[in-house]
Amino acid sequence: MRAVVTRVRSASVEIAGKTNGRIGQGYLILLGVGPNDTADTAVKLADKICNLRIFEDENEKMNLNLEQVGGSILVVSQFTLYADTSSRRPGFSGAAKPDAAIPLYEKFMERCRERGFTVEHGEFGADMQVFSQNDGPVTILFDTEK
Repeated sequence: MRAVVTRVRSASVEIAGKTNGRIGQGYLILLGVGPNDTADTAVKLADKICNLRIFEDENEKMNLNLEQVGGSILVVSQFTLYADTSSRRPGFSGAAKPDAAIPLYEKFMERCRERGFTVEHGEFGADMQVFSQNDGPVTILFDTEK
């Protein structure tokens, strides 16, 4: 799995002009699923991200995690994280097919909810408009294959 995690003050996702998900402070997570990913991969990545300490404490050090700041999560499926950019026109055959990817995308969100977080989301495969007010900016890249 690949994830781009951005610390945000707020974020939302719209589909066909209608807000599908909206959060205040927290993480905007662009999540891509690869062909070798499993439910275990999804759980481990969710746990790692939920424990990530990238919010500033009273000394302006990144020491606080999502739970400590009362943050929420907005997850947006992003198969383009598996783009093959060896040519000018990217290919996406490296991403998992929807029948494999959707259950893992849902498992990732389920695990974040089990950890006690409010999780909003886009719609897998939909044309979405994503809005965010990045905080910092702080953006972290995760790749479970590395």
